[in-house]
Amino acid sequence: MKKTQQEEVFSMSTFRKATEVDIPAITAIYDHTHDLEERGETTIGWIRGVYPTEETAREALDADDLFVMEEDGAVVAAARINQAQVDCYARANWSFDAALEQVMVLHTLVVEPAQKGHGFGPQFVQFYEDYARENRCPYLRMDTNARNKAARKLYAGLGYWEAGIMPCVFNGIPGVQLVCLEKKL
Repeated sequence: MKKTQQEEVFSMSTFRKATEVDIPAITAIYDHTHDLEERGETTIGWIRGVYPTEETAREALDADDLFVMEEDGAVVAAARINQAQVDCYARANWSFDAALEQVMVLHTLVVEPAQKGHGFGPQFVQFYEDYARENRCPYLRMDTNARNKAARKLYAGLGYWEAGIMPCVFNGIPGVQLVCLEKKL
């Protein structure tokens, strides 16, 4: 059955906890992103075989904090959402002196590159903010590589403040300039 024009415009995005069945789709998104980086078509700062990998997704799945966004039944984005702050966050110049239990963190947000321009990144961040609100965590933190200008622009546009750039080895990648971001709901 063919979709009407209105149905195509108003397709339904859903967010849910990931399952084992989602791992191949998430890994494919990582691979497509690595392909673009290797061809010089994007600059994120990830390295194939180092981060993110299938193991990155599996660790998040095993911890029960991996989420996916589906559009018309296909996984188009994924991220890990939990309260775990990476070590170098301790050196950031956070505006808010938040108790650990009041902070929610977004990790490894990835959107299928072929879906660029559909607003899935901002929608996923909105889901993250709603999830934090539901879990009584008014302080939001996340990070990105300083080289990832597109993510930095996106997060700034969504009201996130850069709390500092921390040099570190990040998920096995040496020489990362990690941008720590925050927002209060």
